[in-house]
Amino acid sequence: MSLNQGQQLENYSAKHPQEVLLVKLKLGEELDEVMIFKGFSSSLMRSTAFDPDVPVIPDRAEILTIDRLTAPYRPNQPNYIQQGITWERFKDYL
Repeated sequence: MSLNQGQQLENYSAKHPQEVLLVKLKLGEELDEVMIFKGFSSSLMRSTAFDPDVPVIPDRAEILTIDRLTAPYRPNQPNYIQQGITWERFKDYL
């Protein structure tokens, strides 16, 4: 069984704990932003399930862009490594 996009991003972040991923995505007509750090995802715009088996980035999500930031994340002073990466381009990092 292959991993979905969210699981792939979580695996990447677990292997790169010095980075935070900020993922902008679309779920149907809704926009969402998900932060991924050390293998864990959390939505910044909607509630996140307590059950870790419920994916924060579902299979039906369309990833718009991914930003790579240095950890720790400081919302008032974000330190970007790279911004606006497409899913197709980010696959090269996996």
